[in-house]
Amino acid sequence: MDEAPRQPTERALRNGLVGIGAVLIFDGAGGMRRYETGSELPIVPPAGFKLIVGNSKAPEFKLWLRDELGEFNSGLITAPTSRARCTVMDDRALIMLRVVRPGAAPHDVGRQFLTVWIERHRVIIASELNILDFLGLAKVDQAQHAPVSPADLIARLALRATDRLEPLIEMLGDRLDDIEETLITHRTEKAQDNLEQLRRTLISFRRLVWPQRDALSTLEIENLSFFSDRDRLRLRDAAMRTARIGDELQALSERAVLVHEEIIDDRAEQMNKAMLLLAAVTVVFSPLTLITGLLGMNVSGIPLAEHGAAFWFVCILLVLIGGGIAMWMRKLRWF
Repeated sequence: MDEAPRQPTERALRNGLVGIGAVLIFDGAGGMRRYETGSELPIVPPAGFKLIVGNSKAPEFKLWLRDELGEFNSGLITAPTSRARCTVMDDRALIMLRVVRPGAAPHDVGRQFLTVWIERHRVIIASELNILDFLGLAKVDQAQHAPVSPADLIARLALRATDRLEPLIEMLGDRLDDIEETLITHRTEKAQDNLEQLRRTLISFRRLVWPQRDALSTLEIENLSFFSDRDRLRLRDAAMRTARIGDELQALSERAVLVHEEIIDDRAEQMNKAMLLLAAVTVVFSPLTLITGLLGMNVSGIPLAEHGAAFWFVCILLVLIGGGIAMWMRKLRWF
């Protein structure tokens, strides 16, 4: 018997994860009102704006976007992307950001996307991410500290995304410290494997962070008529904080390169020691091989050939010669 389809939870409906989305009205002074389904839609104050949040994969929300923005613009909002970017069209902007999953491991980054459509008095966000929880807007409703403009909302989104990145970068720094400690114990092979994985992760992080910084910087410098000087300052702060994260990643990458060079130097040193030991053994045994080779020739006239204790005499001589050469090399600090 087929199971009945699961009904969406009230929290999912309220946060716009299913259906046509959630609607919030901001008054431009820190206040916010949530539009409840079935009630009369509040009028947007002259200094405020309206936020519509929906799931980018919900069929109802896609249909609403197509009716509201047209086929082309709705396709831009819901189309999958792999990089953060900003596109300005007339007096509107489309910005795409990448957000790390909560509790993600360092090797699992950039898997959640959000697309923001910005225009005068209206912002539309399409994402599978729970935007209202991500921004903490339920608490804002009580504290009266909601975003005051569309640019302020974008800046807060970028800062929240940065907040999720910082613990992961600290974890990467700790892993690099562990690799350096491993090198102290000369476990080079294990350190090499861990370092290769760490460097791949750092590359993934840099692909996540730098385009996001460029997108915020592009939005800041664009001539959108409804952006104030305060809005541009907020966007610049968000871009600078994202750039700081990028600088930390760059510093970690440079440290990883130095650690890699240290591993190469350690392996080269081990190889040099091995080659020096082989050279020392060769120097010790070369004259011994020469002597035993001469005495082993199958010709007449070999000294002590008929003497009964000749074998032990030759052995003692070889030990003395080999020991003397070894002491001489030790004095020269060859090994």
